[in-house]
Amino acid sequence: MVVSKVANRTRDDKMTLALFDFDGTVTTHDSFRDFLIFVTGYRIFLWRMLWLAPWMLAFVLRLISNQTAKQKVVLAFFRGMSRREFERFAQDFVLKKLNQIVRPAALAKIKWHLQQQHRVILVSASFADYLKFWCKQHQIELIATQLEDSDGVLTGRFATANCWGPEKVRRIRELVTLEKYDKIYAYGDSRGDREMLEVATEAGYRVF
Repeated sequence: MVVSKVANRTRDDKMTLALFDFDGTVTTHDSFRDFLIFVTGYRIFLWRMLWLAPWMLAFVLRLISNQTAKQKVVLAFFRGMSRREFERFAQDFVLKKLNQIVRPAALAKIKWHLQQQHRVILVSASFADYLKFWCKQHQIELIATQLEDSDGVLTGRFATANCWGPEKVRRIRELVTLEKYDKIYAYGDSRGDREMLEVATEAGYRVF
């Protein structure tokens, strides 16, 4: 499990919890696409996506799962890259690009929850390897998909299941005893957030 925690923040002692999806909720669009372009450059990105086109079409036609399609992308772009190089790209991406696509209203809501002393967790299908730097900036916790490596080299596979749909709730429950919270806010924008929104006492769908 990947969890970025803020120092001095307790685990289950707060009675209000706020769960945020990231891509399309906190951001204006998919940050993973922007990260791929940041790492490879636009020309290489287009060539690799052209090679991946049959898999993307299969996903659109619902012939393969979200996880399978995403796994193909990760294999094509990151297999064989060192973990250290990947994290260097990830940190640079957060510092130079990621905040440019963050919705001001969503960030304001995160800050509001923190001011109210609510526990705030970002729950995302994107990769912890770059989101952990963004979460550290904003002093919130993180549950996200994690990449596998072998001796410090990325294999192109996932170390965890893709954190999407029912998997979001399963991962939340690994970290949080939901029954201890009197109020649970959840914010999302897509089918992948449905189960997370269903556990909330106050669900915000595309509110930003």
